[in-house]
Amino acid sequence: MKALLLYRDRDFEFPSELPRKLDLKQELSPHQLDLVQDLELVTLFNVMSGGDRFLFEVAMRVMLASLDDASAIVYRQHVLADCLAQPDLVRELYNIATEAMEVPKKAAWGWSSHYPASILAGAVRALEMYLELLKRVRLIADQHTSDFQSEGFSTLFRTLQLELDDQYFEAVTRHLKQLRFKNGVTMSAELGSANIGVNYVLRSPGSRRTAWRERIGLGTKNAFSFTIPPRDEAGAQAVAGLEARGLNLVANAAAQSADHIKSFFAMLRLELGFYVGCLNVRDRLVTKGETLCVPRPLSWEPPSLSFTGLGDVCLSLRLEKPVVGNSADVHGKSLLVITGPNSGGKSTFLRSIGLAQLMMQAGMFVTAESFEAGVAKAVFTHFIREEDPSMTRGRLDEELSRMGRIADEVSPRSLMLFNESFAGTNEREGSEIGRQVVRALLESNSKVIYVTHLYDLAESFRLELPDTSLFMRAERSRDGLRTYKLVEADPLPTSNGEDLYYRIFEAR
Repeated sequence: MKALLLYRDRDFEFPSELPRKLDLKQELSPHQLDLVQDLELVTLFNVMSGGDRFLFEVAMRVMLASLDDASAIVYRQHVLADCLAQPDLVRELYNIATEAMEVPKKAAWGWSSHYPASILAGAVRALEMYLELLKRVRLIADQHTSDFQSEGFSTLFRTLQLELDDQYFEAVTRHLKQLRFKNGVTMSAELGSANIGVNYVLRSPGSRRTAWRERIGLGTKNAFSFTIPPRDEAGAQAVAGLEARGLNLVANAAAQSADHIKSFFAMLRLELGFYVGCLNVRDRLVTKGETLCVPRPLSWEPPSLSFTGLGDVCLSLRLEKPVVGNSADVHGKSLLVITGPNSGGKSTFLRSIGLAQLMMQAGMFVTAESFEAGVAKAVFTHFIREEDPSMTRGRLDEELSRMGRIADEVSPRSLMLFNESFAGTNEREGSEIGRQVVRALLESNSKVIYVTHLYDLAESFRLELPDTSLFMRAERSRDGLRTYKLVEADPLPTSNGEDLYYRIFEAR
């Protein structure tokens, strides 16, 4: 069985064993590390996980494995809608799947893996525990199928009801009872060359009860038997070897069956874990009064991006009050250039778009009144970094190195987010580098959102690409106060240095 709650036709790829200690630098590619750092995704992962290491890994891997197909996103959105409508049932299913992960320890399964009898005994104990958990899952499917509307949950519950019907449970219970061999092991064999036993076959135990006359030694015996003396260790080992040959195949089959059920519960736990993480984030945001919406995924052509009341979800998760939302309509534009005074909310605005894009392509909700965007193949970030503390190379060298790595990975239909990039040199050189990079990206059918204070760069885009570019500017009141609102406006040649002057000298 497959859970199929994240994808319509396949399971989500996840490592069978997690490392003891999470190391993002080892787990993620450089491109993914940049996304996590620049968009401050660890904040989101922490809230999704609620302190649970497994849920953190699930949130991280699912979020970074963005869907690039609109229909796949909608499929996952429908599953999430069911989870938001039935949070208690979803958490109950997740807890059952989590409980199943403890079965091997409780059954002491696999501790004596060299002995078929031990393997069989452990597998039987595990299967009996799994059977009770499967009954609980089937009961939820029977009682609440009508409460779930998505294709994902409907398929899961229908599969559970078809494959785990009453006849299945009765048959498995009967087989497990037989596999305990309370009346001993019945097997047959043939004599081969040199009187060596061959063709060992385990037989159904059947009824091993004998008549009372036979048990007390009277009457005709139905079978011949012999007894191993208590101190005959060699004889006991020989009989145990014969028993092992008979049990070997059935022990392996029972162990494989237990593994199969465990793998189902493991995948169910993984896929439900992502939605439990979404529930954790939803609860936190709704409690503080944030507005959430279901984003609308669109095709990449023509360029599409439009939203109202969009906020930075990670900033919101760190603050007690709701964050300031912004609106924009960038439909038909491949380049969005954002300018304005420092501390005006430009970087936060850029992060909010990147986070919303990733959350949409993970099938999640977005902290906005409305959000729709073209589905990207990949999202890349190139944000300004602190100076290299080792002083082995300058800021511009480091920026160009990162950009070179991105150039090796970027492909058509990519969303590229720049934040004050190429500012590690003078304005003329930084603007020229930025122009060449952006032109190359636009020619490769990528979409670019660029936050910059380089007037030469922004103004050149306004003059050269008026039809495919949109310009926004962070608002600043006359007295220098920031509203953290961005409006559609052309870049200004001033850097608002008087704000710095008044902040420093009037404070004295």
